[in-house]
Amino acid sequence: MNRLLLSALLVTVTGPALSAAPVDVVIRGGTIYSGEDAAPIVGDVEIKGDRVVYVGPARRTPAGRVIDARGQIVAPGFIDAHTHPDTYIRSKDAKQRLNLPWLAQGVSTIVTGVDGYGTPDIADDARALAASGVGTNLVPFVGFGAIRARVLGQDDRAPNPAELARERALAAKGMCEGAYGLSTGLFYAPQSFAKTDEVVAVAREAGSRGGIYDTHQRDESSYTIGLIGSTKEAIQIGREAKMPVHFAHLKALGVDVQGEAPELIATIEAARAAGQNVTADQYPWLASGSSVDASLLPRGASDGGYKKMIARFDDPATLRRIKIEMVENLRRRGGPESILLTSAGQPWTGKTLGQMATAWRLSPVDAAIRILRVANPAGTGPAGVGVASFNMADRDVDLIMKQPWVVTSSDGSDGHPRQYATFPRKYQAYVRERKVITLRNFVRHSTGLTADMYRLDRRGYLRPGYFADVVVFDPVRYAPRADYIRPRVPSVGVRALFVNGKLALSNGVTTGAAAGRVLLRPKPAGCPAS
Repeated sequence: MNRLLLSALLVTVTGPALSAAPVDVVIRGGTIYSGEDAAPIVGDVEIKGDRVVYVGPARRTPAGRVIDARGQIVAPGFIDAHTHPDTYIRSKDAKQRLNLPWLAQGVSTIVTGVDGYGTPDIADDARALAASGVGTNLVPFVGFGAIRARVLGQDDRAPNPAELARERALAAKGMCEGAYGLSTGLFYAPQSFAKTDEVVAVAREAGSRGGIYDTHQRDESSYTIGLIGSTKEAIQIGREAKMPVHFAHLKALGVDVQGEAPELIATIEAARAAGQNVTADQYPWLASGSSVDASLLPRGASDGGYKKMIARFDDPATLRRIKIEMVENLRRRGGPESILLTSAGQPWTGKTLGQMATAWRLSPVDAAIRILRVANPAGTGPAGVGVASFNMADRDVDLIMKQPWVVTSSDGSDGHPRQYATFPRKYQAYVRERKVITLRNFVRHSTGLTADMYRLDRRGYLRPGYFADVVVFDPVRYAPRADYIRPRVPSVGVRALFVNGKLALSNGVTTGAAAGRVLLRPKPAGCPAS
């Protein structure tokens, strides 16, 4: 027999079956989507310590744990590009800090500090989170809103030169301590009070240190400068600050802009064609999540904070002006039946604003004001009462999802089912049922592409030497269980989830391993030595 042919036959027959050095875990016989834009293979994934050491055809590697993944999908742990997990990761309860809403979806890494709410004290916060233990990896951003509130409080005014210098210094501090960039939530007061030049000046501090500009843009609807005008502003900020732009939860929100997704996409594509790095994330839901005040109040009503807002309600002339704008804001949101009240433990929980107005025999606007009067805002995020606002169209969501520069996010916040069910919903509704995207696209845009956008070190792919964040899920059973009435029900169908090589979830049950890490970005050049 030809010597070359004999050699080839020996490799084919004996190569994959040869034993390798022992490993901690073998995930055997699954259909492997590596996070690349590539067809899957059937084979094994091997883990030793916190790393993947082998991905390829089956071989007889001895292991401390073997997971039979035949008929299952094996992929990198999903990366959620936009989250609000504070109820979990900052809980006093160690079990809460395991972050079950995300683990049960197969998510191993989440981006935090978004919408402008990330603390500038990145290092202190990272130490506290690491000491308490968390279930998922965390990717922190420093927030423009947190910076502005620290320097200017809740006031509607521009900073003076000294105050602007303090804002810039806080942004630089966050970047030097490991933030991945600057996040903004220019729709929300007091960030909405900032003019473009103030945002650019602060963003430059992040941009000069290699950061990303991650934005909940000023207007996703028709509140102020409009969806397209707001999109152009964000692109301008990135261009002038010399940094990549990432649009959080890209959407066309409200009756006035439904159908504008083609123009929205064209605006971003034009910037990309001109050489800018512009990307986005998206959640697969037709209802956004916000609060009563952010959705319905004019921005000036929140100037100075909650107490001053209530004082404005107590002045009849001011209240009349506020209510005129609230009527218009309610119209653009789709009316009182489109606003579902989601905050837990209240008389209005699970009811629409229209239902509460009927029950109280008030107009919808007066019902909203009544709710705001008794609400007890806490924290630095949108105040008061959470809402799910049904204001998007399928045609817009579908078109945005198909873009090659859009990845998956949950925007997961308390009271909205997206916190518990985003990734399985995208898989079930948009891959299996409606076939908007393929399974390969779903995995790629939930793993490797996301890691590339955020420049995560050795995450998002199943490759030897990469960190062992690995999900095994059942392609038939993987599904959401949360809905708008029962938003806090864990998803099902994840057979196993490894975070940094540790089994964090097994058959939908947490193992108790707080295996997550705060993934601080390496210190940029020009930062003071620690």
